[in-house]
Amino acid sequence: MFSKLYDLQGVLLIDKPIGWSSNAVLQKVKRILYVDKAGHTGSLDPLATGMLPLCLGEATKFAQYGINADKYYRVIAKFGEQTTTSDSDGVIKKIREINFTDSELQIMLSCFQGKTQQIPSIFSAIKYKGIPLYKYARKNIKVPISSREIFIYKIQYIERVQNFIELEIKCSKGTYIRTVIDNLGELLGCGAHVVYLRRLQVGSYPICKMISLHNLLILNKMNNISFQNIINSLLMPIETLVASFPKIIISTVWVDLLKQGKKIFFSILLKNKLVQVIDEKKKIYWIR
Repeated sequence: MFSKLYDLQGVLLIDKPIGWSSNAVLQKVKRILYVDKAGHTGSLDPLATGMLPLCLGEATKFAQYGINADKYYRVIAKFGEQTTTSDSDGVIKKIREINFTDSELQIMLSCFQGKTQQIPSIFSAIKYKGIPLYKYARKNIKVPISSREIFIYKIQYIERVQNFIELEIKCSKGTYIRTVIDNLGELLGCGAHVVYLRRLQVGSYPICKMISLHNLLILNKMNNISFQNIINSLLMPIETLVASFPKIIISTVWVDLLKQGKKIFFSILLKNKLVQVIDEKKKIYWIR
């Protein structure tokens, strides 16, 4: 078991189990690792499993940038049934016959590829006036939901077994897979909802570094040093949260000036408005 004095800094990739909320996983990991500061870079529905990056220690300061990463999913949808939540946790609200062919499915899938606008489900964690939409939904309160721009890089048909279809989707931040499936079902005239969803990858984080909550609990029974060594080997560096941002390396003298609130001037061509400001030892200090 970890000592409360042990200082963990970085990103731990948890394989979230089905039925758990992302926050419940976060709180469990905090207790196991005795971490005071921790956060995640985007939640997964309780129905979903897969990669959930948890930011530990100083990495929490940069968690907001991890939210912007692209995501990669595997999803199984059941066609012919539409539910209130667009997944199997909801109540069936309409049942229709399935008449589409595989070729028609492929044509409709192509409609989702590229840049599109999406209206998220009312059963989502997006906030309206500081309150998550799903709380309004549970009370049958209607609120305006704005559409958002998303980008789907790939939506690949894998397999069809009766009225179940498996897809793989690589998409931008803010894309709701449940909504993609619900919209696809409507385009095909029969309705659909998610019955299985797994997040395979977030950004470029390696799948081999992902650990399940179950295995984390088993490892926690090892001696303290062995457990610490394993966790350290799995932790991704803090800078991976902003790896896509250009780097500006400054001297320790300039670091001291910035810490004092003073301005420094430099000339550089930037493709991104945000940059990493790091010192000569490659320690990250600011995102500007």
